[in-house]
Amino acid sequence: MSHTAIMLFAGVVLLIALRLAVRDAGRATRLFLWLWLAVSIGNLLVGVLYAGYGWAEEAVILLLVFGVPAAIAIATTRFGPGGRG
Repeated sequence: MSHTAIMLFAGVVLLIALRLAVRDAGRATRLFLWLWLAVSIGNLLVGVLYAGYGWAEEAVILLLVFGVPAAIAIATTRFGPGGRG
């Protein structure tokens, strides 16, 4: 399994854990977005500083690694049970 796939899976797992732990879905989503942004930026920095990838390569991966779980978080909050959609 690729590192990117592992990161995507980890993002979804973190989202599920926060949604189960925090009663308010909106608050859980906001917390998730901030935590996942920090993890995603850390992943970018490791890729650039230690793995030898370029900034442009890692920026695309950052968009994918942060964007997909963030979109899932926002969609499930907005359109899920009790959502505003």
